[in-house]
Amino acid sequence: MRILATFAAVGAALAMLISPAHAADPGTTSTLPVRSLLDVLPVKDETRAGYERDAFKHWVDADADGCTTRNEVLIDEAVNASQRTGRCTLTGGTWYSPYDDTYVDGARGLDIDHLIPLAEAWDSGASAWTAKEREAYANDLDDNRALIAVTARSNRSKADQDPATWQPPAEAYRCQYFTDWVTIKTRWKLSIDQAEQRALNQLAQDCPNTPVTFEPAR
Repeated sequence: MRILATFAAVGAALAMLISPAHAADPGTTSTLPVRSLLDVLPVKDETRAGYERDAFKHWVDADADGCTTRNEVLIDEAVNASQRTGRCTLTGGTWYSPYDDTYVDGARGLDIDHLIPLAEAWDSGASAWTAKEREAYANDLDDNRALIAVTARSNRSKADQDPATWQPPAEAYRCQYFTDWVTIKTRWKLSIDQAEQRALNQLAQDCPNTPVTFEPAR
C-alpha cells in the first residue's frame, strides 16, 4: 500500500509540473510534448451566453507604429514582401494559406484568423476575463501561432468551429493545426469540451508528439 501511495504521489507531482496552470508563470517559457499538454487541459461544458464579438477589441495598433494587428501579421507572414506606404498601406505581396494549401497575391483575399476563434475562446473561459485580457488575446502578436493569414474562403468555412466539426482541408497541415490548437489553449489557460477532446485525442493518435515551447499569457 505504501508503494502504491508513493506512485500516486509521484503521479500527482508530475501532473502538477505539466499542468497548464503550473507549467510556468507569465513571462517564463516551458517546453513540453503536445500530448502532455492535451492530457491536462481542463474539460468543461461550453456556453456562449452573453457573447458579442465586440467584447474582444481587435486590430489595434499596440506599438503606435501605424500598423494594426492585422497588418502586422500580414507583414510578418508574407512570402514575398508587400510595399508599405503612408501610415501602413500594404501593396502587392504574396502569402501562403496553409489551411487550404493556397498562395494568394495581394492582401485583399486574406483574412487574419484567430486560431482559437473569439467565440470559442469566450466559451472556453474568456467570458470571465477582463476587457484588457480579451483585447490582449485578440491581438496576440507574442506567439505566432495565435493569428494566421489564410484565405477568406477557408476562414469563413471554419468560422467559430473547433476541431470536432472543422479541420483544415489541407490534410498535410492538420497535425500542425492540432499542435498549435493545443498550445494556444494552454497558453491562454482555456478549457476544451468533450467533443473537442475526442477530436483532439484522435488527432493525437495520428500526429507526432511534438515538443512545443510556449509562454503563458495569463
